[in-house]
Amino acid sequence: MKTQELRQNLKQSIDSLSPERLLVVADFLAYLAERESNEATNELLKIPGFLEAFNKAQKALAAGKVTTVEQLKRKY
Repeated sequence: MKTQELRQNLKQSIDSLSPERLLVVADFLAYLAERESNEATNELLKIPGFLEAFNKAQKALAAGKVTTVEQLKRKY
């Protein structure tokens, strides 16, 4: 089943649910989204040196030591 068809079927199913069941669906979708986000975060943290590079980038950003997209566009 294609993604678009699956979404359409899910929408039809959701539209027929009672308000109580909609709350259950909403909670489950929030759980899935959080889990996916956590998995992505854990994957990034497994990259050697990622956390150090991320912290360094945050400090550079806070100090204003960044190149804006506009500056990059002009340069390249």
